[in-house]
Amino acid sequence: MRKKRLLSLALVAALSVTMLAGCGSSGSKEKSEEKGKTTITLGIWPGDDLAENIPMFEGYQKTMKETHPDIVVEPAPYTYATDTFVSMAQSGNCPTIFESWFTEPQKLIKQGLIADVTDELQKRGWLDKMSEDVKKILSDKDGKVYGVPRDAYALGLMCNVDLFKKAGLVDEKGVPKFPKTMDELAQTAKTIKDKTGAAGLCLLAKDNSGGWHFSNIAWNFGANLVTDNGDGTYTANLNSKEAVDAMKWVYDLKWKYDVLTADPTAEDWGTGFQQLGTGGAAMYIAANDAVAQPTQTNGLDVKKLALCAIPAGPGGQYSLTGGVPYMFSKDATPEEISAAFDFLETMGKTPEANETTIKGMQADAANRVSNGVPVIHTFPCWTNQEYIDADNKVVSEYSNVDEAMFQSFFDAVNTEGNPRAEEAGDTQEMYAQLTNVLQAVLTNKDANIQELMDTANSNYQTTLDSEFTKSE
Repeated sequence: MRKKRLLSLALVAALSVTMLAGCGSSGSKEKSEEKGKTTITLGIWPGDDLAENIPMFEGYQKTMKETHPDIVVEPAPYTYATDTFVSMAQSGNCPTIFESWFTEPQKLIKQGLIADVTDELQKRGWLDKMSEDVKKILSDKDGKVYGVPRDAYALGLMCNVDLFKKAGLVDEKGVPKFPKTMDELAQTAKTIKDKTGAAGLCLLAKDNSGGWHFSNIAWNFGANLVTDNGDGTYTANLNSKEAVDAMKWVYDLKWKYDVLTADPTAEDWGTGFQQLGTGGAAMYIAANDAVAQPTQTNGLDVKKLALCAIPAGPGGQYSLTGGVPYMFSKDATPEEISAAFDFLETMGKTPEANETTIKGMQADAANRVSNGVPVIHTFPCWTNQEYIDADNKVVSEYSNVDEAMFQSFFDAVNTEGNPRAEEAGDTQEMYAQLTNVLQAVLTNKDANIQELMDTANSNYQTTLDSEFTKSE
């Protein structure tokens, strides 16, 4: 890619919005004292769905054994889930380090479920290298920091190039003719469905991911789904004219154009990538950090994946931004936190640009190439130029895709005003309410959209009123 500054100022600004929507290292302290070593458990270790990545992590583990013989690294795969995390954190059964989403830190900080890592960041000189806006997401009101950013993302429109080609929707270089407006997206989806028999678009309506995707659609219709009242409270706007218009557009995808998969209520985050990767659908809303899902996980050839910006609507063009932080057990000792930081450095996931981190970056890129995953730029949350330059160099060295398949996406999300952070409030509950509407709209041709959105708005406002009170 041409982009040298990977995290654009526009994206950084978008991420500055406060996002509201631990684990214990049980037994590790005892084992460390017994062996005279520090043991850390890795929730970030690949699970069965990404077993091909385990050799890479075993390589990191081997490096740690050589460079930090006093640290024992134990796999403990963990996937963050809002419905299980609290009990796991309170019981002390989660790993030393794990991944979450940018919607979660503020909530977890207030509940005392994750560790303050400010001292370790200061000791290593990393605090000043972290984006100030991302730092806000990970900090409490006193400026204490409770995590380390992995990277940020922006939603776009993933495309199966073969289906675009079969439908005659590629240019002379074989690059898809990406839809630029919401109307064009519907028409493109219909052309693909008519000419190939595959769904033009996979739309999610099974879990919170459906509401997550819909919020981006709604923005492009001019909706603002939540108002921050500035006094610690929030007002729901799920039933605004703009949000209702966006839901009517979704309704038309099903009942006017008939371009969706057979049952959107059965489609979740994982099945969406399966539909795209196996040729069941031509387009799918997803982020730049998830390119391994249609390729490595679901078999799509690395050359057959493209990514463009989510098309503009009557309200503008926005790309929902978020990210993934590394967070640490509330019960982790300072020694365990320091050891986990050492492992992140070995992975190349820290702002250092030394021999260790660069080898970690190279190992990740080489693993992507060997597993047929596009090597493209991410949106890292470290701002020091040495790190950015090192990352750019590794991506250039290991690039395995036609940049034209991704360039329009990066052009859009690096445009001021395009990136937009997730709505404030209890974001996950908002997504749940919107998904309920999606399920009704996509299964009932006679659905009353306004009434459904009114109900969702009322339900969400009740949640907001119960969770947030005016500041004293």
